[in-house]
Amino acid sequence: MMKKTFAVPGEVVLDDLLAGFPHASAVLDEGFKIVALNHLCEALTGYSRDVVTGVYADFIFRSNMGNNRGQVFQRVIETGETATIEGDIINRSRKKIAIRFTVSLLHTGSAGHTKGLLVVLEDITALQTTAKNMLFSDWTTDIIGHSPKMQAVFEIMPLLAHTEASILITGETGTGKDKIAETIHRNSSRGKFQFVKINCGALPPDLLESELFGHVKGAFTGAVRDRPGMFKLADKGTIFLTEIGDMPMSLQVKLLSVLDDRAFYPVGGERKEKVDVRVIAATHRSLREQVEVGAFREDLFYRLNVLHIHLPPLREREGDIRFLLDYFLQDYATRLGKEVQTFSESALRHLLNYSYSGNIRELRNIVEYCANVCRKRDIEREDLPGYLLEHAPETPPAEPGSMQKRAGEPGQNTADRQERQTSGENWPAIERKLILQALTDSKGNRSKAAGMLGWGRTTLWRKIVQYGLG
Repeated sequence: MMKKTFAVPGEVVLDDLLAGFPHASAVLDEGFKIVALNHLCEALTGYSRDVVTGVYADFIFRSNMGNNRGQVFQRVIETGETATIEGDIINRSRKKIAIRFTVSLLHTGSAGHTKGLLVVLEDITALQTTAKNMLFSDWTTDIIGHSPKMQAVFEIMPLLAHTEASILITGETGTGKDKIAETIHRNSSRGKFQFVKINCGALPPDLLESELFGHVKGAFTGAVRDRPGMFKLADKGTIFLTEIGDMPMSLQVKLLSVLDDRAFYPVGGERKEKVDVRVIAATHRSLREQVEVGAFREDLFYRLNVLHIHLPPLREREGDIRFLLDYFLQDYATRLGKEVQTFSESALRHLLNYSYSGNIRELRNIVEYCANVCRKRDIEREDLPGYLLEHAPETPPAEPGSMQKRAGEPGQNTADRQERQTSGENWPAIERKLILQALTDSKGNRSKAAGMLGWGRTTLWRKIVQYGLG
């Protein structure tokens, strides 16, 4: 087979040139037909060069890259500007592969008159899998936080998701313990199976036992048929026992047996049911204190507390309140179809200085109230719930120029960050500026930039992707 060459001095051999590329690559002529491709492209598409030479590229690169009728190829030919697009292809084996396409202009004539295209296909399946395993690029989970304490939680969650041990999640009411538990489950090997949640303090002991472990027909009045319990429904998945500190002592014994033996007797049953379930428990109480006063079994505490996450209250999550206010306001404005955009300075002072005893749940309810009653683009002081104004006196406005301080500078303390929060910009805009400034000051060194911001490299990488700064 004749080797294809550029018509330039020295006659560069296309096959030899493409062989040096680290990704699947192909050269197209001006009519978008394949002229040459490397072995990596053959392996990716499943087609050999002998079969595809002279075939329109779209017939081989069956993709959703938006190249209908060669629109992307034509644009690169006309403008000379390289196009980078992410999409996927369906190869010869009908397998869908995530691809980053880079299409560049080539001059294949000696005088530069004949044009062609170089198409590089980078398999980004691994990158997408990594991003998925980061857990937190999916903001629909409402796990939102940029404070150091929440970053510590985020850093450990991927590790917990890839284990099988029991987890105890502690934190005040409304801190989002259920969201953390569900995210860990979804990103674990059990994620395709059931995530079953039950509140141990919401039912009397007899009903709770039946709810957890099921019952057989005739076990008690009203038991007209066998009924599987939550443990059985969660088989191969995860059961989330919230408010575990309210579980009666009698049931604590049975739960300990399930954790040890992975089996239990339904109420009134004589045959053991075997289950393969991971247990995640949560409580707003101090189980250690309950153990000391005899209200919780010590052996069960240690069995549940193999792995532990503590969620900080909102008042300790420095900088997160402003971010959460913006996030929930945007969410409720979209749901309600309203044009409300932001908070006035007066309203924001009250919101930032309130203690939020109900944590994120209370903050979300406050924002929902404001979004419903506000009739303008900005939420004013009078749009806030009445009880909030009684408990949150106004504070002096932030001094002009407070936004000048950057992450990593000496003297950047809580007061500095509080001043940034009361400025007119929302938190995402502020954080984006801080990242850009840190990258500029570090001359693009991400390790140094992460250190200046007080983050790990993984956190910085995730935020660069989130804000489109990569």
